[in-house]
Amino acid sequence: MSDIATPTAALSAATSPYLTLKHAHALFSTAPEALSLEQKQQVSVVVARQREIERRILNSPQAAHVVVNQEAITRSVAEISARFTTEAEFVCDLARYGLTQQALRDDVERDLRVEAVLEAVSARIPPVSNMETEIFYRLHHARFQTPERRTMRHILVTINEDLKENGREEALARIEQIHALLSKFPDRFAEQALRHSECPTAMQGGLLGQVQQGQLFPALDAAAFRMHPASISGVLESPIGFHILRCENIQPAGSVPLASVRDRIREQMLKTRRENKQRAWVKSLLAR
Repeated sequence: MSDIATPTAALSAATSPYLTLKHAHALFSTAPEALSLEQKQQVSVVVARQREIERRILNSPQAAHVVVNQEAITRSVAEISARFTTEAEFVCDLARYGLTQQALRDDVERDLRVEAVLEAVSARIPPVSNMETEIFYRLHHARFQTPERRTMRHILVTINEDLKENGREEALARIEQIHALLSKFPDRFAEQALRHSECPTAMQGGLLGQVQQGQLFPALDAAAFRMHPASISGVLESPIGFHILRCENIQPAGSVPLASVRDRIREQMLKTRRENKQRAWVKSLLAR
């Protein structure tokens, strides 16, 4: 068959404002009127191709017995309408793109009907066995590795030369005083964080929660992953000020057990099988 995304066919995309709007956002995250000429041409080609694919899907024998629930259409339209502050704003925006509420409903119904046909086509796929999930788990073992994580607290004193008490020398003197106290009484870390830290985490005793390598400022990251549980770091400097860290506990790197991810693997494999069957079926339609 001839290429369905020819320039002539692409020009017909202008008659589908719904799909044009949809693909302008999907491809370029913007409204159709903000597209460049080249982008408009790309959107037109994609829209023309989708219109032809949808036409063939809806004219197929498999579509004959598909029924779309009217309530589902109403819900979908309501979800779109809910993105607007008022009903008037919704109607005006539709008009701006050459759409009416009924036209939008018709387009949404077409979308749902196409989805329903594809679901029907891929409804009968073989189940995924436990053996298959285990093979997938073994072949993709790296996906199921968990990195080392550490539960950390910190105290921050910021540097701000516009504030006398937060000038560099003053900030360093304050945090060194806090560090001297914690060196004697490390269990008072949360109390000192609440009293002195200039980070919002002060309200939780300086708790940063679980972190993994690469999530903190480089100097803090390097120190954090050398610490032992219940230990206190020295005074550390980052672009925002001076810090003291406390390592609460360490969760070692390890593997996620197969039992805890088996259902997720099975669902992903089923999803892939459904999508492959749908693509193969659509490809066969286009080849006719």
